[in-house]
Amino acid sequence: MTPEPEMQIGTAPVIANAGVGVHGINTARDVFLLPDLWQLHLYGYHAAFAADGVRYDLRPGVVSLVPPGTTVEFRYRGRSEHLYVHFAMAGRRDPFVGDAGAALPVLRELLLDAVAAFPTAPERSAASVWAALWQVSDLVDAIDVPRNPVVAAVVRRIEERLAEPLAVAELARVAGVSHNHLTRLFHEHVGDTVVGYIAGRRMARALHLLQASTLSVTAIAAAVGIPDLQAFNKACHKAFGASPRTLRAR
Repeated sequence: MTPEPEMQIGTAPVIANAGVGVHGINTARDVFLLPDLWQLHLYGYHAAFAADGVRYDLRPGVVSLVPPGTTVEFRYRGRSEHLYVHFAMAGRRDPFVGDAGAALPVLRELLLDAVAAFPTAPERSAASVWAALWQVSDLVDAIDVPRNPVVAAVVRRIEERLAEPLAVAELARVAGVSHNHLTRLFHEHVGDTVVGYIAGRRMARALHLLQASTLSVTAIAAAVGIPDLQAFNKACHKAFGASPRTLRAR
């Protein structure tokens, strides 16, 4: 059998439904499958989520793109609202769940426009969803997830929790391997240590926020998991040879 091509994002999606999903009121758990439709969600709550048994942590600002035929499970912590679009598009890709980051305001506006336009202007709704899918595609491309499942799971957890303390021993425990085995796998598949990878991702996100946002240096430091300003300043000097304020001025 010939494998199905990657998601054909060069062709506009056909929207089946779009709206604001409200969950977690009558039940704390939902499990469902859309055989023929993609699911694009933007979350505003904390919950546990699984796609074909692979588990993720949801929190405000996380976006998910799930292909047709994928069984999804939500475990809510009370009333939970998310923006959603169900649509048809050729091709396939693995489920993606990740932090929208700097793209969040744009994604939210595009999906709100898609939801509002869907009943009366489906072509406009499709155009907004199409633009949102390009934004998500950029997020996917920005995270070059290795093929090794253990490394991929650890990279995903790092991306989801970059603002939090990250210890190699804890990442290894979550992945179900030893500290030494995880270190070896990272060298083999990423070409870096786990600590080095985390530091690189934190600095890449920090540089983006310094140059593309008006967030304060204090807020950016906290957002990338280095809330101590002296430590953040040293990390910027080590990575870029300049202070955060100099990097912002550039």
